[in-house]
Amino acid sequence: MSKKLIVIVAASLLLTATITANESHLASLHGEAVALQSKESVFPGKDWERVEKPESVGYSSTRLQALRSWVQSLDTNAMIVVVGGRSLFEYGDLTHLSYLASVRKSMLAILYGKYVENGTIPLNKTLRELEFTDVGGLQAREQEATIEHLLSARSGVYHLASNPGDSTDSAPPRGSQKPGTYFLYNNWDFNTAGAIFEKLTKRDIYDALETDLARPIGMQDFDRARQRKSGDPSRSQYLAYHMWLSTRDMARVGLLMLREGKWANQQIVSREWTRRITSLVTPINEMNPPGLRALGTGSRWGYGYLWWVWDAPNSPGEFAGAYTGMGAGGQYITVLPQLDMVIAHKTDLQQVSLHGSGERRRNVTLREYDSILRMLMAARCPGPCQ
Repeated sequence: MSKKLIVIVAASLLLTATITANESHLASLHGEAVALQSKESVFPGKDWERVEKPESVGYSSTRLQALRSWVQSLDTNAMIVVVGGRSLFEYGDLTHLSYLASVRKSMLAILYGKYVENGTIPLNKTLRELEFTDVGGLQAREQEATIEHLLSARSGVYHLASNPGDSTDSAPPRGSQKPGTYFLYNNWDFNTAGAIFEKLTKRDIYDALETDLARPIGMQDFDRARQRKSGDPSRSQYLAYHMWLSTRDMARVGLLMLREGKWANQQIVSREWTRRITSLVTPINEMNPPGLRALGTGSRWGYGYLWWVWDAPNSPGEFAGAYTGMGAGGQYITVLPQLDMVIAHKTDLQQVSLHGSGERRRNVTLREYDSILRMLMAARCPGPCQ
């Protein structure tokens, strides 16, 4: 039996043995989370404060070690788990800057908040009113799409995007869907939302990322020079605004969202906006293409405004109110309000992983990441920690 298989079997047995006990503990989770958040909030200064003994915050050191063994068997480059504003679990090089993939979209959603609320960006403005077109032009119906439709991936515009990595191969015919009525994960929407941000704010996205987010929350590793756009302008004039961040700085973003836009004594983004972008717009049964309705075993991620939102209204457990930024290859910023928890996970797509006699690009699937989340939940002590 291979080492990885042994780790998987051991992790599965641990998960099975503990999940039943944890289920009996679910009823008290909400009250505990409220109590945690009612305490004085903790934020990192120059660095993260660490939890010295997991049992002191209700987690088993033994089970977290089992989680570490599982993560070591994956292509994970780095991961940090934050509970109550302190680092509970760390793995890999948290300082390494790498590509965020589609988590960039969740970052843009945060940046939008300030300018929506001061009236600079009216979400009901249409592409026609904004005088936005693209290579080959847009159809009349497509021009009725609003900024809000772009943020929720419901524009009905199925123009080619400048970069791959979306679901346009499964798009309906152009002009067939009324804006606002049909979800499709389409990079054209997301890239155009970035271009609109720059036009209306008269600011470069990366300048806003630095001044409106990186500096106020004290990102430790942010490098403005590393941020750059890319794409094929012959396909679409709106390029992808790719971002490079470290894992520990991604966790700061997650903590800002968990604290509803507040950082220490400063409201960086309004509470109302953080709630709005992480509220369910597209439930899982409306996701297109249909394959998105079953992204991973047991996963129920719908969509809000550039954030994936947990869609299980009748399940009041640890995932209640959860949301995540999600990017290709294993990029995640996940917020679990019921546990007062943030998870930041990175896989450097420019690195390779050795498997047998061959090499392949590093990749952590959603199913593998889902197992990480569930092992974290299973690491909670079912009663007083010993």
